[in-house]
Amino acid sequence: MSQAQLMDGTALARRIVEDTAKRAADLKDRTGAAPCLATVLVGEDPASVTYVRMKQNRCRKAGIESRHVALPAATTTAELVGTLRALSEDPTVHGILLQHPVGPHIDERAAFEAIDPRKDVDGVTLSSYSAMSFGLPGFVSCTPGGIMRLLDEYDVDPAGKRAVVVGRSAILGKPVGMLLLGRDATVTYCHSRTKDLSSVVREADIVVAAVGRPRLIRGEDVKPGAVVIDAGYNPGNVGDVDFDTAVTRAGLITPVPGGVGPMTIAVLLEQTVAAAERRPGV
Repeated sequence: MSQAQLMDGTALARRIVEDTAKRAADLKDRTGAAPCLATVLVGEDPASVTYVRMKQNRCRKAGIESRHVALPAATTTAELVGTLRALSEDPTVHGILLQHPVGPHIDERAAFEAIDPRKDVDGVTLSSYSAMSFGLPGFVSCTPGGIMRLLDEYDVDPAGKRAVVVGRSAILGKPVGMLLLGRDATVTYCHSRTKDLSSVVREADIVVAAVGRPRLIRGEDVKPGAVVIDAGYNPGNVGDVDFDTAVTRAGLITPVPGGVGPMTIAVLLEQTVAAAERRPGV
């Protein structure tokens, strides 16, 4: 039985970060200042603490300065907005990442909108989403941006293909659908109220699973030869796709881990350096 080719996000991310590190070093040589990413974390959620620490380590390896702001879990929306606005106005900070989720008592959208779009290297503001939707200059959401880079790396042209996005989150499902639409794919969004999900997935040339439910996408529902992008990550290193069955039907598939995950951080670092390169006077 033939198996799909694995889409190696780890190898591609490594090349992107190597190029990013060279750009960061060149920028510091020319200006005397390294690109700086500010991370903001509300509370001490263990997974979020781990993610932020990992991003800080990757920054250092790429020659990007990392500035961390840790806020107590009781932080109010107004206090978080004030912190993000102060970072937006700080000329020594080039990119801002608000680690989410931030807690149910905080208006997350208000917090995101406090980030200057020129420093929105995580692509979470309405300005960034609009730019993505209309194909205008700006920063893309990092995971969707990483997915598009993977498609390009493996010569997958979305034009004319049926793309099914399972999930409609503001930072993953919705933006990746818009990026695919911008590349002339015919896009269908699926979600918790989609009837007969299996029948929709069976028609897809490109499947993006981004819903956070382990093994939701069954291998028998994957169209033979389809491209399967698994953007889910669940306990036990399990994605949203039943990999063991899907790998026998797909043409290309991302593993979990080692597929989409490394690309997210690579795009974040790349966009941080790009933000620093674009600042006035550089």
